[in-house]
Amino acid sequence: MRLALDLTPLRVSPPYRRLIAGDTVSVLGTQVTTVAVPLQVYAQTGSAAAVGLVGLAGLLPLVLFGLYGGAIADAVDRRRLVLLTTVVSAVLAVVLLVQAALDLRQVWLLYAVVAAQSAVFAVQSPARGAFIPRLLPPELLPAANALRMAEFNVGVSVGPLLAGVLVATAGYEWAYAFDAVTFVAALWAVRGLPPMPPEGGGRRASTASVLEGLRFLQTQPVLLTTFVLDLIAMVFAMPRALFPAMADTVFGGDESTAGLLYSALAVGGLAGALLSGWVSRVHRHGLAVVWAIVAWGVAIVVFGLTTWLPLALVALAAAGAADGVSAIFRTAILQTAAPDEMRGRMGGVFIVVVAGGPRLADGRAGGQAALMGTEAAVVTGGVAVVVLTAAVAARLPAFRAYDVRAPLAPAVALPDEHEEATGPR
Repeated sequence: MRLALDLTPLRVSPPYRRLIAGDTVSVLGTQVTTVAVPLQVYAQTGSAAAVGLVGLAGLLPLVLFGLYGGAIADAVDRRRLVLLTTVVSAVLAVVLLVQAALDLRQVWLLYAVVAAQSAVFAVQSPARGAFIPRLLPPELLPAANALRMAEFNVGVSVGPLLAGVLVATAGYEWAYAFDAVTFVAALWAVRGLPPMPPEGGGRRASTASVLEGLRFLQTQPVLLTTFVLDLIAMVFAMPRALFPAMADTVFGGDESTAGLLYSALAVGGLAGALLSGWVSRVHRHGLAVVWAIVAWGVAIVVFGLTTWLPLALVALAAAGAADGVSAIFRTAILQTAAPDEMRGRMGGVFIVVVAGGPRLADGRAGGQAALMGTEAAVVTGGVAVVVLTAAVAARLPAFRAYDVRAPLAPAVALPDEHEEATGPR
């Protein structure tokens, strides 16, 4: 069975190849800041709960702007929208640089910038998520998602390590300066793409347009279940808010140790992506998502039970690999579930779930750790994921039986939907 990463999308689509190249650099800078901000908050407060508030600070803007950002992405040229939001994100990176250089020591300012970054990301991500189905044929989407997962996890693997080293040796301002410079690559990647207006001319961004997208989602129970399962996995078991405190109190390390914990999840995700040549031959996408999320929960339990750093890193890597597999199949279901004119709105829902879940998890983990300790917060979260995922799968046989060879029916009842996420900018 072929395991190596399928490079066909890179060969057949030069615009996709350019996007991957630029985003690989771009996501590296983003991840440096993603780690530097909670490290700075913990250094100023010494509180895991305060670190958890970093995620919550971005939650409300993410929800509000995610839904309307999707509607905007279905109304304008998506390429131009991504270019504009990338410039705004670069300005916010400079704000972080200035506050660190001046040593302002104002935690509220960090929360405010995180909230603004979250709003910009929520507007940009639905438009970015609609790029790939326009650049590649449907049969290459799983391979394309695996490649995006690989480039994302390269950044998420190296970025936290780099953040730990930069913060420990040079200071927070150098970490934020590195992020600001990498926006050049983000702009280069998108400028080289063709125009991306919505097919059919698009619809005016409005509350009615957002509601149309939500009504469409109600007609797609399999797609809706992917969102529910991802929320379960992230809200109950994402442990990242606890990494600074655990690096200090459980593993006896410093910022560099925290960087290792952050990067271990991504190393596993990268390994899973590099060995993803088999994903195109899996037809039961729903069942694959269920097993991947159960594996994520089990790996998180192991991480919470150990005080030996090497085993903790292996467990986090296993969790990252499982989460990556889940993301590949969830994204493939999403990309085939709606016509192009709906992809922006579905991308808005997608980003609210995929990025909002970990932010909710930050608040849950910080508060739970304050009550019962960091290790107990991690273990109980992992157990909850296994139990709840099994319950959802048992209750929804249609999701377990979903077969890509008999895909979701196209949405014809509505007059008028989708990275990763987790696109980097």
